[in-house]
Amino acid sequence: MQFLCAPILGRLSDRFGRRRVLVASLAGATIDYLVLALTDTLWVFYLARAVAGITGATNAVTATVIADITPPDQRAKRYGWLGACYGGGMIAGPAIGGLFGGVSPHLPFLVAAALAGITLVLSASLLRETRPPGSNGSHAQQPGTAKRTAVPGMLILLAVFGIVQFIGQAPGSTWVLFTQQRLDWNPVEVGVSLSIFGMVQVFVQAALTGRIVSRIGETRAILVGIAADAIGLIGLALIASTWAMLPILAALGLGSITLPALQTLLSRRAPEQQQGRLQGTLASLNSLTSIIGPVTFTGIFALTRTNADGTLWICAAALYVLCALLMIRETCASRRSR
Repeated sequence: MQFLCAPILGRLSDRFGRRRVLVASLAGATIDYLVLALTDTLWVFYLARAVAGITGATNAVTATVIADITPPDQRAKRYGWLGACYGGGMIAGPAIGGLFGGVSPHLPFLVAAALAGITLVLSASLLRETRPPGSNGSHAQQPGTAKRTAVPGMLILLAVFGIVQFIGQAPGSTWVLFTQQRLDWNPVEVGVSLSIFGMVQVFVQAALTGRIVSRIGETRAILVGIAADAIGLIGLALIASTWAMLPILAALGLGSITLPALQTLLSRRAPEQQQGRLQGTLASLNSLTSIIGPVTFTGIFALTRTNADGTLWICAAALYVLCALLMIRETCASRRSR
């Protein structure tokens, strides 16, 4: 549902304002978690999840607000901070869920509803509208507007964003399976490795992304991130000992600069009155890769685990070659058009 509705909500934020859409999304999340906490019926559970997907524009609208209030040369830093917030949530969320889930399977959802409700109240009372003055999205309805507002190279950048998000599903969906088979890790070792990776990623996005982008630019930062992540993935394919995981986690962590830099480049290219539309499209691509990525990479692992269990990492790293070629092509085309 988020894949289908995120672009619509992004366009609604261009037309009616960021604050309204964000408040509606947080209200949907709060209701969703309350229903999940109270229901014992499976179809109600799915219905609540569908409602949360329909109203799930918090990521897209938050990124749009950052684009509205941040000068272009500072966006990479703030998108890095935003990514660090997501990473912090991925570290703290499972711990909170496990802690309260040990008391009752309903309690984590009540805690989530309370947190979403607090965020809803804060957003409704403190957040000011950030949509650029005079922008109401009406341009999207005018004949011939699509041709006037088309941005050269945008489709290539969107393709790179989608591929990078798709590659990111490989560790998320197969980390436990692979490390248990290749390194014979137990659940504690798996959990520690994921926590270390999360902390490295938070540090890189919060402290390094803005500095790297400001020094070498978005395009080079994207290429550096692609190279670092590809090295980390190849390292996973070859890993033979637990200690070798530390430099691999460092490389994968450095690779996390790719998405904030790419998001910054995309936001620079998009007109100010279409920032919501752009971020909605990015959120939709993220959801799409979250649907097809786990099935693809776990399928590859299932087919190759007996004789070549590192194949999935080689396949993921090979996709980065395509990303690099697309980025180089887009950069050359952009320079020729100036």
